[in-house]
Amino acid sequence: MIAVAAALWLTAAAPALAREAAPKAQRWIGDVDAIADADAGDGRRSAIERRLDAIGLHWNAQTFEAGKHGRGTNLVADVSGPADAPLLLFGAHFDRVGEGRGATDNASGSATVLALAERFKQRPLSRHRVAVAFWDLEEAGLLGSAAYIAQNRAKPALYVNFDVFGWGKTLWMMTPEADSALVAASRSAAQAAGLSLAPGEQYPPSDHRSFLKAGWPAVSYSLIGAEEVPLILAAYRREKTAETAKVMRVIHSAHDTLDEIDPAAAALGVDAVEDAIRRWDADTRLAPTSMSENGK
Repeated sequence: MIAVAAALWLTAAAPALAREAAPKAQRWIGDVDAIADADAGDGRRSAIERRLDAIGLHWNAQTFEAGKHGRGTNLVADVSGPADAPLLLFGAHFDRVGEGRGATDNASGSATVLALAERFKQRPLSRHRVAVAFWDLEEAGLLGSAAYIAQNRAKPALYVNFDVFGWGKTLWMMTPEADSALVAASRSAAQAAGLSLAPGEQYPPSDHRSFLKAGWPAVSYSLIGAEEVPLILAAYRREKTAETAKVMRVIHSAHDTLDEIDPAAAALGVDAVEDAIRRWDADTRLAPTSMSENGK
């Protein structure tokens, strides 16, 4: 009886949920489109600058020397929160490889950070100050995020990275603490959004590695299909598999366009991450700088 009632409620609620999610999905895919449609490098960065302006955020362009790659430019913007509170930094790389439009890798991650920036500006956290960063030259070897650290920029209490956030119903979370309060909050939030959570340390290289290498706390989120996670890990171990994960067929190829992206799924993913962060921030059992209960 309970299962039947729940099913009936979900059926009845689905149109309302869809109506609520539709504007979020439209805004998110609009940002992906604007970034992916721009020229590599300066054009993609300019698209992000315009969106930050529209949100009402003052951003800083932080340039750095990148050897044979010339000069790179990161974008950083303060969002909201108590000035003396620990810093929570959200980030994603905006650069792409030469093939394709870089929609999945990583206009999707950049659009997710923009969505979170807008939401946390409208409704700040109570125990953390929020800032956002958009990294240049990740594809050249995580150069933008490494430069941020090398330039002695503000050290966050936690860095939250986004890379490949385009489809599926699984939040893949890179975390060195599988039983942390943030993982628990992410699992609850994912479930509430109709998603699953796949936490673990094994995860493809992205800008979170620059922070972890410096000894700075970091996690990373991707949104993909559940079946892809073991296939991706096998590929990075250079193991042969009968199938190839969709993401491995899409990124760094001519197929990396908007056609492969599911904005409705991504909107649910953004909702889940926002919910997880708010649950974590509100957990008074935690020290504000810790992912784990009682500051452990």
